[in-house]
Amino acid sequence: MTRVLVPLTVLEGESVSPGLVRLLEPVDVTVLGYHVLPEQTPPDQARLQYGERATDALADLATAFEDGGREADYRLAFTHDRDQTIDRIAAETESRAYVITGAAGSIDRLFVALTGDVAVDRILEFVAELIGDREIDVTLFLATDAEADGRLALEEAVETLSRRGIDAESTLVVSEGPFDAVSGAPFDTLGEAAAEHDAIVVGEHAPSLQSFLLGEEPERIAAESVGPVLVVRPPARDTSSASDSS
Repeated sequence: MTRVLVPLTVLEGESVSPGLVRLLEPVDVTVLGYHVLPEQTPPDQARLQYGERATDALADLATAFEDGGREADYRLAFTHDRDQTIDRIAAETESRAYVITGAAGSIDRLFVALTGDVAVDRILEFVAELIGDREIDVTLFLATDAEADGRLALEEAVETLSRRGIDAESTLVVSEGPFDAVSGAPFDTLGEAAAEHDAIVVGEHAPSLQSFLLGEEPERIAAESVGPVLVVRPPARDTSSASDSS
């Protein structure tokens, strides 16, 4: 079963919207409650002080996902490095994707970005498992400087989803001048194209989630979007341990 990691700043009261809970109904969920500590604060000390309150909140959040019928568990981490902790827990739980939460009521329109050096087949497989037989509109988006190749790639992606019983529309943007898959025109056009959708799926660019959190592409997309952003991780890779207590 596909698993999705939902990281939350649990002590700050971050929660999940009903739309996100419903969107994740077909998959298993691990809720990661984390709290970033000052360098001088030992994680064990923070756990003694805040662990019970944080655990109670996480248990309630996991129950919200379980009510939809899927398996849900939770992890708690007090850490000095948010990025490494999320990356490590995603690897340990074999999560196919992680979520940057956002407000969402009913999620009826899903925007799927295929731009850049991402695992397209893995993204499409995730989208097919996430949607299943539900009535959710899908738009596949690709920005490129090679129009013919981009058009062919989108046609193949549409056909891949069609074989899973999912009808998808496609949007191709041909970049003028040097192509930058992370910033510049492709990012701007991605934000504009995604604006009318309720949730966004993007691929994580290798080699590390760390390079995308805290101001990089998925976070920038999330900042432009009201709804949640689901980031599909690349195939398994080695991860370094974080300084945390979980």
